[in-house]
Amino acid sequence: MARVTSPSSDAETSRELSDLLAHVRWIAGGTASGKSTLAHLLADQYGVEVYDGDRAEHGWLTRCTPQRHPRLSAMRGMPPGGMWASRTAKEVFQAMASLYGETTGFLIEDLLAMPTDHIILVDYFGILPNHLAPLLCRPAQAVFLLPTPQFRQDALGARYADPARVRATWGRNDPEAMLTKRLARDALWDEEVRRQAYDHRLDTITVDGSTPATDLANQVAVRFGLGHRA
Repeated sequence: MARVTSPSSDAETSRELSDLLAHVRWIAGGTASGKSTLAHLLADQYGVEVYDGDRAEHGWLTRCTPQRHPRLSAMRGMPPGGMWASRTAKEVFQAMASLYGETTGFLIEDLLAMPTDHIILVDYFGILPNHLAPLLCRPAQAVFLLPTPQFRQDALGARYADPARVRATWGRNDPEAMLTKRLARDALWDEEVRRQAYDHRLDTITVDGSTPATDLANQVAVRFGLGHRA
């Protein structure tokens, strides 16, 4: 990608990227908000292709460099729970590579390498409205899901009910202490998403479990222009 040399060229590059990514739809927001459930429902109903950002992150670790991606590079070789054990929730939040847009370039590279003749649905929490807005032709291409604290606590509690998953995620650290820290970190991320989405006039949806996932999928399908079922 060409080096940006001026504000005008920066705007031109953003317009070019948004045009190239006009076939992409984005489900972002907070963790444990049902993004993957929603993405798979839409894929089943409308035949769209899902890009799993969480899975792609593992590959980015082999592509990042300390010079351009210092926070992402720091995660390479970390033991389970290594990012959390010696930090406060705020420190973990401030160390997130996505907070500084370090993951955005990899997203763009991956998406530009995919076919453009059908809709691609991105399922990924780690992109903020500030970094996503320049990639959109129109606001209706994106939605940010933000869970209520109770919904997230219930979802993560169920996710980490498996002892093997707890060990793989937190290592030998106290799982209750780590989960408490995780919930606090995620609340800070949600606050940032909500603030930036308001600034860019991008939509957020509060997820509290009162709306069935199928109904939410129908709402988002209309927003995304997914008019034909598979």
